[in-house]
Amino acid sequence: MEDQILESIGYLLPAIVTGLVAYFMFSGFIKHSLTEKRMEVRAAQKKEVLPIKLQACERLLLFCERINPVKMLLRIPPISTNTADYLQLLIANITQEFEHNLVQQIYVSEETWTAIMASKNAVTNTLRQAAENSKSANDLREHILLGYSQKLPPTETAVAFIKKEVRDLL
Repeated sequence: MEDQILESIGYLLPAIVTGLVAYFMFSGFIKHSLTEKRMEVRAAQKKEVLPIKLQACERLLLFCERINPVKMLLRIPPISTNTADYLQLLIANITQEFEHNLVQQIYVSEETWTAIMASKNAVTNTLRQAAENSKSANDLREHILLGYSQKLPPTETAVAFIKKEVRDLL
């Protein structure tokens, strides 16, 4: 009986070792295949997402250019001589541009979006402050244009963040 047990172990041991070796080889192969497939899916996703992110950056850059106070004042003439009316028109234009590009925030980093929001708020506040010291719409235009002839508009900071974002993407 002991001979039968030893003989059974003699047959079973190589079979178990062969089974374990096969199991580990196949499991390693399967893990490697899954990892490779995941990497291919990620690469495909990046190929699809990159153009969308770049387009979002382009749109946000255009937004910053359109709310740049100097360019905006040249593009939007006063509708009357009343300062409050002109200020309301400018702020409505900024708000409309912002709402049009609001969804782009999901494609850019939190820092870039914060810079864009800060520049929008800074432009709005600058327009309001200049309107307080202006007697007419043309006077408001002069105050803003003279003020920004001596310093950079706040939109330049947001533009720098957008450019950095694009460099990081590429």
